[in-house]
Amino acid sequence: MTLQREITQHIVSEYLPDTPAEELAADYDLIATGVVTSLQLLRLIGWLGDRYDIPFGDLDIAPDDFRSVAAIAELVSRHRPVAAN
Repeated sequence: MTLQREITQHIVSEYLPDTPAEELAADYDLIATGVVTSLQLLRLIGWLGDRYDIPFGDLDIAPDDFRSVAAIAELVSRHRPVAAN
C-alpha cells in the first residue's frame, strides 16, 4: 500500500466513515471543510508520529502541512526515518 493510500484509509476510517476511500481526493482541503478539526488534528499528528516514527515535537510544522492527504504524505516522506537495508 502506498503512503498516500494508507493515510487516506486512516482519515476515511477515523473522520469520514461513510465515505469510500476512493472518493477522497488527495488535494481535498481537510481543514477548511471541517473534516479535521483542531482536536482531530492533534489525534492525527499522534497517529502519524506513532505510525511513521516521526518526532513531531522536534519539528516546525504548520496547519498547511495537514491541509490535504497529499500535503500529509509529503510531510511524512520528508521526516520519517529511512529504513535500514
